[in-house]
Amino acid sequence: MAFAAQLLLAALCGAAVGLERQWRQRQAGLRTNALVAIGSAAYVALPALVDKVDTSPTRVAAQVVSGIGFLAGGVILKEGATVRGLNTAATLWCSSAIGVLAGSGLAPEAILLTAFVVVTHLALRPLARRINRQPIDQADLETRYRLEVTCGEPQEAHIRPLLIQEIARSQFKLQSLRSVDLLGSDKVRLEATISGDGQATEETRRLEEITARLAMEAAVTAIGWETLIDDESTPTLESRRATSDEG
Repeated sequence: MAFAAQLLLAALCGAAVGLERQWRQRQAGLRTNALVAIGSAAYVALPALVDKVDTSPTRVAAQVVSGIGFLAGGVILKEGATVRGLNTAATLWCSSAIGVLAGSGLAPEAILLTAFVVVTHLALRPLARRINRQPIDQADLETRYRLEVTCGEPQEAHIRPLLIQEIARSQFKLQSLRSVDLLGSDKVRLEATISGDGQATEETRRLEEITARLAMEAAVTAIGWETLIDDESTPTLESRRATSDEG
């Protein structure tokens, strides 16, 4: 009967946590959290049910903690630069802890942990949303761009310092600058990686000024820029290109 009571307590506490998740239509809801708690309780209670077991509830609990990591990892999804499912994974981890307490016969502690988990979801969510609505300090942001200029190889010695000068004048930080010979032609492409302070509208205006200034040079046959994200080779949808009519 004690075993049944432990499983029932684990099921009720896990369901209490899962109810909030189900209400918000998250990946792991009512049944998943209840099952995680029940399973954890059953594993921890096993040594007390079987004679001559060469392990202890604490050792079993350690294995449960390791095992729940694989289950929680399955609900974490990466979509572009966004990671989803971290709260759900953490909730499953807490449900497992609730089951461990219930299976160990620590009913008050299991109920207390359940209350903490539910209150954390209900109370901290509005606070998190309120914080997220606050404007981000633009000084803490840094946006990177790639500026490409194609010119004749003989004119590189003139265009290269001019590009550096325009970048400095526009208050961008020059992070790297390299020259790439274009096979099958006598042209060179200058690739400059620069960074700004995250003020997209202002930086777009300054970038357009740079491209307009350099496009006036007769030696420049093509010029363009793009916004960089995690990988320098991956432009955002806001990429812009400009081509000089001169050449």
